[in-house]
Amino acid sequence: MSFEDMDVDTIWMDGEFVDWEDAQIHVLTHGLHYGSGIFEGVRCYDTEEGPAIFRWEEHLDRFYESAKPYDMEIDYSREELTEATETLIREQDLESCYIRPIAFYGYDSLGVSPGDCPTRVAIACWPWGTYLGEDALENGVEVMVSSWRKHASSQIPTNAKTTGLYVNSMLAGEEARRNGFTEAIVLNKEGQVAEGPGENLFLVRDGELYTPGLAESILDGITRRSVIEVARDLGYTVHDDATISRGELNTADELFFTGTAAEVTPIRQVDNVEIGSGTRGPVTEEIQSAFFDVVERRTDEYEDWFSYV
Repeated sequence: MSFEDMDVDTIWMDGEFVDWEDAQIHVLTHGLHYGSGIFEGVRCYDTEEGPAIFRWEEHLDRFYESAKPYDMEIDYSREELTEATETLIREQDLESCYIRPIAFYGYDSLGVSPGDCPTRVAIACWPWGTYLGEDALENGVEVMVSSWRKHASSQIPTNAKTTGLYVNSMLAGEEARRNGFTEAIVLNKEGQVAEGPGENLFLVRDGELYTPGLAESILDGITRRSVIEVARDLGYTVHDDATISRGELNTADELFFTGTAAEVTPIRQVDNVEIGSGTRGPVTEEIQSAFFDVVERRTDEYEDWFSYV
């Protein structure tokens, strides 16, 4: 859905609420030229108790931590960012939405060093449905292993959610879509499974779950963490520090993606190889169902994961 089709009109930018159309930056902004920014993606769910932001505190933790490798000072407190976000949700009458906080080096000079470039901070919220499509949640997606590799943490920090690094994700995802697939899987520099362009990956084998560990050049996904906890509470053994070879993808009983946008999305096919029975598997279905019970607040469990607006 295009922003033109959305009923949103306000963005919080550098401490002020501005009209959507006026939230602009200079063409010589450092972050535009060098990708020197960090961001978060957060979902707010419609519940009986009103809009509820999912794991907001954890997303804020990662937002501030992502800024550290780049010596980026965010001059706004957690309380200020929280108040701004809640105001955007309330005043735009958003019952559920996607929240995008971003910080980046702004306009001053254009050497590779940001020098005296100011750190700009903004937050936007807008309605956003299922990332990979409603059908994908039930029937799964077809993916390909991309020819593009995920960068290593010795090259660029993989534990920071950095704007410029998503060129890697864009290349992998667009390659997959050009070849008729919905999404990609990227391997790390060693050729082991890392993640999707915007998702973490889980493999099911003999009733146990495996997900690549943080040393495999993955982002420390907050939905990944949540699914690990939910799955363990359901009684599953979860290996959260796994190394998964490319070949193991083809012989998995089940595969699924997790992520703020993707939520819990089954994978039914990899590189024209059918996974399991070629549909959403029983383990994936149970975990997916439990996850949506949590985020849509059909259960009182995990109450501390939510910030109500």
